[in-house]
Amino acid sequence: MATTQILFIRHGETAWNRIKRIQGHIDIPLADTGLAQAQRLAARLEREAREGARIDAVYSSDLVRAQQTALPFADSLGLPLQLRDGLRERSYGAFQGHDSTEIEALFPDAYAAWQTRDPGFAPEGGESQRAFYHRVLHALEPIVAAHPGGRIACVAHGGVLDCVYRFANGLDLSAPRNYQLLNTSINVVDYVDGRAQVVQWADVSHLDAESDDDGYRKVL
Repeated sequence: MATTQILFIRHGETAWNRIKRIQGHIDIPLADTGLAQAQRLAARLEREAREGARIDAVYSSDLVRAQQTALPFADSLGLPLQLRDGLRERSYGAFQGHDSTEIEALFPDAYAAWQTRDPGFAPEGGESQRAFYHRVLHALEPIVAAHPGGRIACVAHGGVLDCVYRFANGLDLSAPRNYQLLNTSINVVDYVDGRAQVVQWADVSHLDAESDDDGYRKVL
């Protein structure tokens, strides 16, 4: 079968990323830093396209932080931006809008359950890691199928990239993460015959400053 290559790209930085406040489905826009990151990403992808590294289609989560990251390079490449709500970040329900210190104080029992890394745990009103994982994989299936032999970009969120990495590497959902999920990072994955292989991960060579890693713990 033909290989479909996807460039998974995490959205640019938001104000809440830097202070480790959980966004989930809350529609937070990019900070000025994130907007600048998106422009650098667009310049890189446009240059690479001129050099022969084509992109055939651009998909994005429908949350504004992803759209603001995708639009500059979709426009520069002359491609429509195709929105998919299945590429949204995990819904954290009652945890959304809070940082880890606030969550521990407001929801001590739920916080303790969260820390066990049980894939079946879901915050009140939110998704479990297991449900989120299967939602992401299901959303990607028709995208891959629509582009046999193609090279496409998907702009999404740290949690979505985490699901992709775990699927490609056969990692258990409860396993700690030891790989980066950086703002506007380019993460290249080849799909063939229902399998995925990571080709390149956490590439932020287009940036001239540090890119924030996804996570919920504050740096004190």
